[in-house]
Amino acid sequence: MHVANRLASCAGASYGRGMTSRLNRPGLGILLICIGTLVISVNDLLIKLLSGGYPLHQMIFFRSAIALMFSAGFVMAEGGLSILRTATPGIHLFRGLLVVFANMTFYAAVAVLPLAQATALFFVAPLFITLLSIPLLGEKVGPLRIGAVIVGFAGVVLMQEPWKTSLDVPRTVLLLPVASAALYALMQVLTRRLGVTTRASAMAVYIQVTFLLVSAGFFVVAGDGRYAEGVTNESLIFLLRAWSWPAPDDWLVFIGLGCCSGLIGYCLSAAYRMADAATVAPFEYIGLPMAILWGWVFFGDWPVAATWAGCVLIIGAGLFVFLREQAKARPLPGRRARWGRR
Repeated sequence: MHVANRLASCAGASYGRGMTSRLNRPGLGILLICIGTLVISVNDLLIKLLSGGYPLHQMIFFRSAIALMFSAGFVMAEGGLSILRTATPGIHLFRGLLVVFANMTFYAAVAVLPLAQATALFFVAPLFITLLSIPLLGEKVGPLRIGAVIVGFAGVVLMQEPWKTSLDVPRTVLLLPVASAALYALMQVLTRRLGVTTRASAMAVYIQVTFLLVSAGFFVVAGDGRYAEGVTNESLIFLLRAWSWPAPDDWLVFIGLGCCSGLIGYCLSAAYRMADAATVAPFEYIGLPMAILWGWVFFGDWPVAATWAGCVLIIGAGLFVFLREQAKARPLPGRRARWGRR
């Protein structure tokens, strides 16, 4: 999943909640979240298509350089360069690094796993958010949501197929999307704790710059491919192989990645500004059937029974946790509204 743009949308949603002129157009919000989620799935597909010939940090560098131009345009439209000033640069840097490593772990898995499997495993992120909210936000989580978390992680275990002595890929690779989800969840909880009010476009610029710096650092340290020599793990090879100048036909894919990144950031940010999260967030789960479709059409992958069962448990648990949180946050009839969730 394109967690960098999801962070930008989070910032936009937080900023929008503080504005009195917040729009209320749920139909358009749903349309935009569907478009954004579709483009996320295309972004993941393009990275998987390129993963056999280029290192991940090279893709990220080119993608972020192109996306930065989109983000800069949105900054100018939302108020100009002045909105880039921040009193907490260290916090933005830390959260940007969380996004970078969440992306790296997810796409290292995408290079090896079927898209559907990697996408489904990433959807444990809402369950991690629920767990992290207990120690970091002091929230009280009831037995129903704890039960849903257990069910969701049971789906993760099921997709590991523990009854098999060997799999086509190492089980550690199957844990990469789960690690990505945990990093993404930590970032989301920090966003909620800090009460971020930064403009979405400014947040997108911070993140794209972080991506550029980290990927450039990878190039300086490992761009010649020296650390990939003798490595057999395909995920590590994807991270460490040498940079190579893109072939003419691949330039269109690289440009497509950058355009996807810019479009995703806008669609998700606008969706969460035009409608409540309770309305639009469940539609992000359409990313799973899209991942199944792309995996089948382009790579001939079709989920096995254990993957289907794990998908049902993970997505079902995630939706239950989300809807339960919305229900707990909604004031009960005849009672004074309470801030926070029980």
